[in-house]
Amino acid sequence: MDKLKQLESFVSVATRGSLTAAAKAEGVAPAIMGRRLDALEERLGVKLLVRTTRRLSLTHEGSAFLEDCQRLLADVANAEASVSAGGVKASGHLRITAPAGFGRRHVAPLVPRFRELHGDVTISLNLSDRVVDLAGEGFDCAVRVGDLPDSSLVSVRLADNRRMCVATPGYLAQHGTPMHPNELARHACLTLSSDASQTRGWAFRVAKAGADEVIHFKPAGPLDCSDGQVLHDWCLCGLGIAWRSTWEVQSEIAAGRLVEVLAEFAAPANGIYAVFPQRKHLPLRVRLWIDFLKHSYGRPDFWAAGA
Repeated sequence: MDKLKQLESFVSVATRGSLTAAAKAEGVAPAIMGRRLDALEERLGVKLLVRTTRRLSLTHEGSAFLEDCQRLLADVANAEASVSAGGVKASGHLRITAPAGFGRRHVAPLVPRFRELHGDVTISLNLSDRVVDLAGEGFDCAVRVGDLPDSSLVSVRLADNRRMCVATPGYLAQHGTPMHPNELARHACLTLSSDASQTRGWAFRVAKAGADEVIHFKPAGPLDCSDGQVLHDWCLCGLGIAWRSTWEVQSEIAAGRLVEVLAEFAAPANGIYAVFPQRKHLPLRVRLWIDFLKHSYGRPDFWAAGA
């Protein structure tokens, strides 16, 4: 049995939630889909799906394998498209979306540069902090920052993103540099208000019982705001310590306007992703846009220089 067909069937069943729906989409009997999954699990020697008469769910191994399969199938489709497209130019309308703050800094400046390379493509950019329903609202691609929820969308990791504590040199000279997250209680911490995100607090990696563990600390301070850009501006004014993303503060750190503190306690990085609906044939304009983002974000000087 074709290995690629097994992977395609697994992804189809997992994202649709049933053998019957996946079989109907492909025009085959549910029993055929079942045999493909059985053969895949036997070949891998691991259970990917728990199937009962009433429901179907992914195992832990199945969830991890699903993301890898989606990425692999997208790469295969892209490879086929690059060959079949030949010298065909990208054209048509590209609808993309990104978080507001990140989009203003690191997506919007790249749009006209992409247009210079692909003049037959027109682009609509939507900046919004809500999670946009790509398929339902007709978007081709989204840029998302942070851990991705389980989804039928295909994701491509564009870059790493890390949260860090930062302050101005002037603030640290006046108030001292914290050496442990516990010492933040004695500092003016600039926090998002309770109706915003980060409800679990700031994340740090500390050693406990001989192993690293991620803990969450909810700092207090004289100022809070629901807008991250305002916190960024307050931090640059020397009003306290803020917990911000590398994409937001890397250029200020490179210029010496901000200093990272508690770096040895920084939590593991999450990612910056391009996500798009599952499609067998990704339009050339979408594939080129994702490649352009990955190339731009992969440049060593990109984040330090600031877009």
